[in-house]
Amino acid sequence: MKTIALIGTFDTKGEEYLYVKNKIENLGLQTLMIHAGIFEAAFSPDIDHDSVAVLGEGSIAELQEKKDRGHAMEVMAKGLCTLIPKLYEERLFDAVLALGGTGGTSLVTPCMRLLPLGVPKIMVSTMASGDVSRYVGTSDILMMPSIVDVAGINRISSQVLTHAVHAIVGMVEHENTDIPVKKPLIAATMYGVTTPCVMRAKEYLEQEGYEVIIFHASGTGGKMMESLINSGIVDGVLDLTTTEWIDEIAGGIMAAGPERLDAAALNGIPQVVSVGAADMITFGERSSLPEKYKNRVVYMHNPAITVVKSNIEENIAFGIKVGEKLNQCKSNAALLLPIRGISMNDKAGSKYYGPKEDQALFITLKKVINNPLVEIIDVNAHINEEAFAISAAKKLIALMEMKKK
Repeated sequence: MKTIALIGTFDTKGEEYLYVKNKIENLGLQTLMIHAGIFEAAFSPDIDHDSVAVLGEGSIAELQEKKDRGHAMEVMAKGLCTLIPKLYEERLFDAVLALGGTGGTSLVTPCMRLLPLGVPKIMVSTMASGDVSRYVGTSDILMMPSIVDVAGINRISSQVLTHAVHAIVGMVEHENTDIPVKKPLIAATMYGVTTPCVMRAKEYLEQEGYEVIIFHASGTGGKMMESLINSGIVDGVLDLTTTEWIDEIAGGIMAAGPERLDAAALNGIPQVVSVGAADMITFGERSSLPEKYKNRVVYMHNPAITVVKSNIEENIAFGIKVGEKLNQCKSNAALLLPIRGISMNDKAGSKYYGPKEDQALFITLKKVINNPLVEIIDVNAHINEEAFAISAAKKLIALMEMKKK
């Protein structure tokens, strides 16, 4: 019988968790009740808070005496992060459901993030209608707005919690059976201005027997790809759109953090890298542009996205950083440089075309990269020309075949 783990503070949310527990069991599934509150639960849980606190290197008696909510949350969250992956490895539950406000959401989502991709995870939260990146990270947690505070059962909360129960039960009982035949897996990056290139490369790779997963290079996409590579299931990386690093350097809104470009290099995964869309720094609405960018060449991608043309200094900084990342490579890699333009806007005849900026970038990369495992290849084509896309795809296949030998 399938089991849903219910994790939360049963001292303050006992009524709500009992309501959810009964709903799940009435649908024919089991529950595993894990208490992570500081005081006594409103009912007898399957795993008490003492066990959680010990794994967090604390004790309930100490936490009750200290009366420091922040410290208590830290200890209990740490305990859950040790406990929950272990319980899942022992196959003691099949999915996770939790309820909470700011505290409960911060308490439970860290351990949810440690569970493998595909394990159903629902967080019913008062925080679900805002920026949930701090809670979800690069995981597949489903954040469900609680609408009202998780504070009793009423005409609104009963409906929301019932929907959450039916959602998690449905996820568990109706597993994905349409998984394709297993093929070597390639992770690729794409942005709107590199779409023709990446889609043509994807088509070629699929014809050659590979499965290609594309990540939108929007900050979150890059983080998710790095996480997937670190999980060990990726066989090759087609990282043609490294634009997230120009945002990291210049303060754009689509940065992926300082670990971008680490995973493939440090894990020895064959990769083909390029500089797609490194010519653009992305911001929100035009009014959100920092003062220093307002007199630069600007392109309105859509009403919500404003793009600033990167300059020579920013491209040099980009080249230094990407070069440093590629110097970490533990397996053969290739850097392909599209000599005729690095994005849809960066082409001859466009006011956005920047051959001087591109050259500064190319020269910097060639100066910085000193890892003999990284081959630098000039391709006399625009990034979105078929010749470039096919060259990148063929090179990646060659590197992956080399890895097998």
